Amino acid sequence: MGQQQLFLLVLVVIIIGLAVTVGISMFVAQSASANQMAVSNDLVNLAHRAQQYYIKPPLMGGGGHTFSGMTITHLTQKTTNDNGSYSVISATNEFAVLEGVGTQDGDGDGVNCTLRATVYPDSIQVVTSNG
Repeated sequence: MGQQQLFLLVLVVIIIGLAVTVGISMFVAQSASANQMAVSNDLVNLAHRAQQYYIKPPLMGGGGHTFSGMTITHLTQKTTNDNGSYSVISATNEFAVLEGVGTQDGDGDGVNCTLRATVYPDSIQVVTSNG
């Protein structure tokens, strides 16, 4: 094998290695982003259930126009799924705060993506605590 052919072979191996590295990096980033969106969707779903809890009278298992006393088991039977785990951080008369912790580490800091939804009787606000 000539020296030029050997050089081309080494060059091809380096290019393929770089392409694989970039591909893996892009896959991990997309996977983390998809997990964050899935957790956000789950939180919005739970937030709607929290609003239903707020409206229902206590005799029907609801809050009777308060979030106070609401737990995650009032909203769902399963507190975890393939996307993450969910909990009620606080529940007062006026609002409730729900938290979802995903299964992916989006920013490489060793902490999985964490989102919080603040639920009011007429609105929902979802923010990323740690992306």
